[in-house]
Amino acid sequence: MKKVEPSICEEKNYNEFFRKQYESFTKFIYYKCGNLHEAEDIAQNVFIKLWKLCDTVTFSKAKSYIYTACNNLFLNAVAHKKVVLKHQKSITNITDNESPDFLIEVEEFREELKNAINRLSEKEREVFLLSRIEKKTYKEIAEVTGLTVKAIERRMSIALKALRFDLGKHIKI
Repeated sequence: MKKVEPSICEEKNYNEFFRKQYESFTKFIYYKCGNLHEAEDIAQNVFIKLWKLCDTVTFSKAKSYIYTACNNLFLNAVAHKKVVLKHQKSITNITDNESPDFLIEVEEFREELKNAINRLSEKEREVFLLSRIEKKTYKEIAEVTGLTVKAIERRMSIALKALRFDLGKHIKI
């Protein structure tokens, strides 16, 4: 007789899984980022995501799902911080002799770019930021995400089309 796997959608199973695993997932992210508050936020967000998607994740795959999702959320946070730092550096590199109008336009464009990137789906945003911010090749991104190079190319194409559409008035082709 085949053993029936418990469902992560059952509140009792989910709560037990959470109590047993939360600390190890938080430590996993903490070791990566060095910030306990950030690690707890990431772990909590991933557990919320697991609960929302419980019908698509089997109980036996939940642990693997959480580790992968925590890692991806961490990588997205790192990529976002890099974008912010890069923009902060470029702002400080602008000289004082730039016109106030130009400085306002630059800041408005940065804000529009940030919003356009945030409007990308999580999948496209991850690929776009890994490629453009982390300077990873499609092959490296495929290894990190566990996808094929073709899937990465497809996601990058979708991301670039969306950004071109959102920022078209600023981009001269």
